[in-house]
Amino acid sequence: MTTTNFTNYIEAKTGQTLAALDNKTIYVGLLDFVKEAAKDKPKNDSKRKVYYISAEFLIGKLLSNNLINLGIYKDIKEELARAGKSISQIEDIEPEPSLGNGGLGRLASCFIDSMSTLGINGEGVGLNYHCGLFKQVFRDNQQEAEPNFWIEDDSWLVPTDISYDVPFRDFTLKSRLDRIDILGYKKETKNYLNLFDINGLDYGLIKDGITFDKEEIQKNLTLFLYPDDSDKQGELLRIYQQYFMVSNAAQLLIDEALQRGSNLHDLADYAYVQINDTHPSLVIPELIRLLTEKHGFDFAEAVAVVQKMVGYTNHTILAEALEKWPLDFLEEVVPNLVAIIKRLDALVRDQYEDARVQIIDESGRVHMAHMDIHFSTSVNGVAALHTDILKNSELKPFYDLYPDRFNNKTNGITFRRWLEFADQDLADYIKELIGDDYLEDATKLEKLLAFADDKTVHEKLAEIKFKNKLALKRYLKANKNIDLDEHSIIDTQIKRFHEYKRQQMNALYVIHKYLAIKNGQLPQRKVTVIFGGKAAPAYTIAQDIIHLILCLSELINNDPEVSPYLNVHLVENYNVTVAEKLIPATDISEQISLASKEASGTGNMKFMLNGALTLGTMDGANVEIAELVGPENIYIFGKDSDTIIDLYDKEAYVSKDYYENDAAIKEAVDFIVSDQLTALGNKERLERLYQELINKDWFMTLIDFTDYVAKKEEMLADYEDQDLWNRKVIQNIAKAGFFSSDRTIEQYDADIWHSLDQ
Repeated sequence: MTTTNFTNYIEAKTGQTLAALDNKTIYVGLLDFVKEAAKDKPKNDSKRKVYYISAEFLIGKLLSNNLINLGIYKDIKEELARAGKSISQIEDIEPEPSLGNGGLGRLASCFIDSMSTLGINGEGVGLNYHCGLFKQVFRDNQQEAEPNFWIEDDSWLVPTDISYDVPFRDFTLKSRLDRIDILGYKKETKNYLNLFDINGLDYGLIKDGITFDKEEIQKNLTLFLYPDDSDKQGELLRIYQQYFMVSNAAQLLIDEALQRGSNLHDLADYAYVQINDTHPSLVIPELIRLLTEKHGFDFAEAVAVVQKMVGYTNHTILAEALEKWPLDFLEEVVPNLVAIIKRLDALVRDQYEDARVQIIDESGRVHMAHMDIHFSTSVNGVAALHTDILKNSELKPFYDLYPDRFNNKTNGITFRRWLEFADQDLADYIKELIGDDYLEDATKLEKLLAFADDKTVHEKLAEIKFKNKLALKRYLKANKNIDLDEHSIIDTQIKRFHEYKRQQMNALYVIHKYLAIKNGQLPQRKVTVIFGGKAAPAYTIAQDIIHLILCLSELINNDPEVSPYLNVHLVENYNVTVAEKLIPATDISEQISLASKEASGTGNMKFMLNGALTLGTMDGANVEIAELVGPENIYIFGKDSDTIIDLYDKEAYVSKDYYENDAAIKEAVDFIVSDQLTALGNKERLERLYQELINKDWFMTLIDFTDYVAKKEEMLADYEDQDLWNRKVIQNIAKAGFFSSDRTIEQYDADIWHSLDQ
């Protein structure tokens, strides 16, 4: 029996026995215990350090993740149990840091975890948002937003005395740096997540929900992630945030390089900046500004130095998501950078006449991605299909100029959190079967293929899945007031709400199924469809889709004819904590984005690792999942990316044709504005969504609907053959190893950063 010294630590600290302490005191004690263990660990070191700059770090709760990485999670769990304490109840006390929204932020968090695990001298740099994105609440079957205060007196944040002056047009703001220790898995070293903040933040600026005075920059800068940018003040605030983030990052990396012996002319030997999406793009002109204004560089050398130390990760194919800031907006916030951006644009124009590759367009907008591509060493996509589309379509003019810069780095996830913690029974069983090597080399999961036809293993996997459903049932009842039927098939779609992710198509399936049941077509087994995700407050159609799902949930779950066969739930305030409960209990993983629109996805990887089967289009990393597991072990439907891209190019998709020519589609779409739903909902919202689907449907919901329904029904039928089903499950878990973020980060370092080479 292994014992840590936590019992002695907490009893010496409090003067009471562990058994006598309440859970809150134990939680704070564990937090301090871990922070002290981390404080003694030396920093990873190498000549070249990686600065991973990101607007989001969706790190999730850290207590259990840190205990796992310290190698003491199970010891602490047993130690607490012997004192009559439940680690899960103590974990519940921890607030989840609200520093991200979706896949972008979760990926960034996986990456900094893997950097520490691999011993790479690499750190995250971002902002410390006090209210995060927002806390989602449902009222009258609609999403409302409230501030998500998460910072407590006892937290993972470690204050520092590091501070910088950030010069805006009308004032200078002084920053302060708080850090979070990032522990690698069973590593003696650590890295940091650097979170810059301001003093003088004023919560009193928040008035109604998450509305606040967006003009009081010196008091609001780090209040919210992604403030509403539907007006000019919101756009300006985003520019303020982005410049504050990158100016601090640039000053930090220059100071650290000087401390380690750089003369700054060799800065690229000491620092590499990875730009995570376009939000940190202003780091390029800011580094040039600092080198020229503060360190005496001429412009040409400053550009040459910076260009050698920057890489850009593209996360989207959606043109509207590639930031384009009006030049006059930048003038209002950071005029000191505008002159530099104009000179960079002039350099591009001197070389290339093609208007498609210029930084400043004819409307006076600065294309951040264009600047990133011209003045970097690397441009990467995040899944094989995504990168191919960038090369051949969306960024083809740039690929023609710089073919050697483009590369793919398929995303990954941290197996320690998503299996070792989130699905502990499955992790223990896998260790029984194949050992624990997979925790450090995830490809070792392939050893499970030897058990693909073992019915004893099939039965054990089914038993673990059922146990996870029971755990989810308890969690949802206690925390979300949702009654889950643990005997049903759990069909889950958890994503940021966006039309291209097509939650609306899943909702139409729910309507189709509801009408079939009302018509006497009863399913063999009950299906529970679970949604989770937030819609941006300014994204009206996404909020309309949420409204439709909530209305359907109220209608279906209260219908005695239908509810024994079909339930629908939208989990309020979906976050990492919810995902850790939902994913292990899920049978069907919904990955149904319109082909060519999802860059990668990482939820698809977490689901397959936890024994769910994918229902998806050939989009993003679904393509690589299908290649790895084989077509018989994944459920693929829908038009392929080439077909979709061609339809967009020719403007040949007409949603009304599908609506008018397919009775099942028409019936499902018409139900959105039926008397049953309008009695429960907001008629204006439902009518707007109905009209959108018939007359526009930009992300082609209806083109794949018939195929989607057929493939889902095939999946539900296959579930009834549990040996067939669990054979597929084993194939998926065994092949999930490729999607480790350790592999992704090894590739980043080998191909782009070269920090371990030094």
